[in-house]
Amino acid sequence: MSTDTLSSTTVSPGKLHAVLSRTPRPAVASGLAATITLGWRALLKIKHVPFQLFDVTAFPLMMTLMFTFLFGGALAGSPREYIQFLLPGILVQAIVFITVYTGVGLNTDITKGLYDRFRSLPIWQPAPIFGALLGDVLRYGLAALMVITLGLILGFRPEGGVPGVLLGTALVLVFAFSLSWIWIIVGMLVKTPESVMTTSFLFLFPLTFASNIFVDPATMPGWLQTVVSFNPVTHLATAARGLMHGQQVLASIAWVLIASAIVTAIFAPIALRMYYKER
Repeated sequence: MSTDTLSSTTVSPGKLHAVLSRTPRPAVASGLAATITLGWRALLKIKHVPFQLFDVTAFPLMMTLMFTFLFGGALAGSPREYIQFLLPGILVQAIVFITVYTGVGLNTDITKGLYDRFRSLPIWQPAPIFGALLGDVLRYGLAALMVITLGLILGFRPEGGVPGVLLGTALVLVFAFSLSWIWIIVGMLVKTPESVMTTSFLFLFPLTFASNIFVDPATMPGWLQTVVSFNPVTHLATAARGLMHGQQVLASIAWVLIASAIVTAIFAPIALRMYYKER
């Protein structure tokens, strides 16, 4: 090709500038903005898969009704008396159980390839994880609202009033947030969402049933009382129950906060390190 031909096909800087966009390049989203956006995405998934709402609504309501009317007469004389003891505990159980969906959701994204697409975006890299956690904390709040509303209908009367109920619920959410880091790790280790569910049940069933959620540990054998006394769910149920009924439970509250901080300090860095390692 001749020099004249090359020069005739060369685009001048003025023409090149004319075909390019003159609008300013959008600023890179901040870490907070990316986290909120991905948290909103986690909630929008419910719109497209309404069945995900079942575990946040139907499961807690079913558990509350079943245990109140099955055990209320035998353990406390009447369902109305029993629910004063049961409801804070069943709130703990319901929210602790649905923490596993943080790992299930992450594993589903990995399976569908969304995990790699998120990591290729020019965003704060941990945003997909923190966004999922943010969306799930809102789901936990919805589950708590459902349980407390049903409890009030069934006769639950918290002596601590609204402040006590809010503080008790907030404490449960703090613990659930820390526990979710464990399921994030599991979600990145196993192959399928079903494996996350199976693993969680092996851990959560003894954690919630070997506690004081349903009965006073004083009625248990001595060796089981010892096991229950070291169960973090026992301290969480005691703290939530005490806050809702206006009792002094500072030791249990401190125990839960310290345990939540330790779990987060151990498992959050591991989860984030695994996330970066996969890049």
